[in-house]
Amino acid sequence: MEMDTIAAVSTGMTHSGIGKIRISGDEAIRIADKIYRSPSGKKKLADAPSHTIHYGHIFDGDQVIDEVLVLVMKAPKTYTAEDVVEIDCHGGIVVMNKILETVIRYGARPAEPGEFTKRAFLNGRIDLSQAEAVMDIIRSKNEYALDSSLRQLKGELKEKIQDIRKSIIESVAFIEASLDDPEHISMDGQDEIFREKVDRHIAELEKLLDTADSGRLIKEGIKTAIVGKPNAGKSSLLNMLSGEERAIVTDVAGTTRDVLEETVNIHGISLNIMDTAGIRDTQDVVERIGVDRSKDAIRQADLVIYVIDGAAPFDENDRAIMDMIRDKKTIILLNKSDLSQAMEKEELEKELDRPLIAVSAKFGDGLDELEDRIKDMFFNGQIDLNDQIYITNTRHKKAIMDALDSLKLVKESLDAGMPEDFYSIDFMNAYTSLGKIIGESLGEDLIDTIFSEFCMGK
Repeated sequence: MEMDTIAAVSTGMTHSGIGKIRISGDEAIRIADKIYRSPSGKKKLADAPSHTIHYGHIFDGDQVIDEVLVLVMKAPKTYTAEDVVEIDCHGGIVVMNKILETVIRYGARPAEPGEFTKRAFLNGRIDLSQAEAVMDIIRSKNEYALDSSLRQLKGELKEKIQDIRKSIIESVAFIEASLDDPEHISMDGQDEIFREKVDRHIAELEKLLDTADSGRLIKEGIKTAIVGKPNAGKSSLLNMLSGEERAIVTDVAGTTRDVLEETVNIHGISLNIMDTAGIRDTQDVVERIGVDRSKDAIRQADLVIYVIDGAAPFDENDRAIMDMIRDKKTIILLNKSDLSQAMEKEELEKELDRPLIAVSAKFGDGLDELEDRIKDMFFNGQIDLNDQIYITNTRHKKAIMDALDSLKLVKESLDAGMPEDFYSIDFMNAYTSLGKIIGESLGEDLIDTIFSEFCMGK
């Protein structure tokens, strides 16, 4: 990669109090000196100590663009491990673009998406899992996703993977040395040592893999379908959870004709909610399309919240819905607890052989119990990040699965008494697979693809 000097706006392109233009590369300070002037007109950023802030103005020739603060940070103790200059200006779109255009005119080029973080990776300041954690932090939907991403940025996953890879490569090195010099390096008793190592690493990787489903839900949110008969209170429930009038609520059954999507946060748990059309037999062509889409939402969902109208009789439409959701993770809400009930909660629980939560979507009753039920269903009652690394990246999950398969082949070879040079290949395959997580076994094209998904300026 040609490591020329790059520049980009690193704050949102919107009207705001402050905007930030970031410059990185060998020429960053020299370029900044061409357009920056201190109040005295004599100060040079090239002479300034690293990690200092300087007041002044940005000029394009003789024209003043903006009053700014300029941060000078010299390699290697910077985000990219290169010389970095950050210009803090006023946050208007026009002024930010004007300064960026001036920086580019004086010698920088526009940065590609994620290029600052890519340089941090290529310069060895962070590994690939830490680089991906940067983007995960920016995209975090809840506090648990943020905490998990921060732990990966600190290098906890990197350290775990490096420890396992070190152990594996030591085993391979021992095998190679014994094959080269069998008179001085004996394999006697080494099979048991290898077997103990392999068993330990399999257990470690399986523990990581076990977190992948929860990790995905923490990061992306729980895909949740709210289903029920027309007028059961599904849209009222969505409005209660979101804290705003996202869905139209009327007393007319069948108001919701399509799937309405909304992301809500319940005490740190993200739910990607699909509010569906009421499910019932209908001759209305448009309503029937909505019902079909509701059934599709059920098939896609991680969680189904089934809303029963507690003030109306439980009928054949309800039983048809129960058949649709029988194999899904489901929480059943008995809504309209503020009204007279057509059937007692205990009686309905007995008929359905399922626990119910009595709620009033209109007044917000039962929300805490719903939250606890979701935690029990997906996170064993709690989300504890204190001593647990969560795998939140699909690419990491695939690499761990491949490494596990290779280590299990090593174990099979050991049990079968196969020659050492036979299973050293599987050891190396596991080593290579784990290297993909931290970026030591990836091709340039894939690395480019990963960083192309980053936001501009990061």
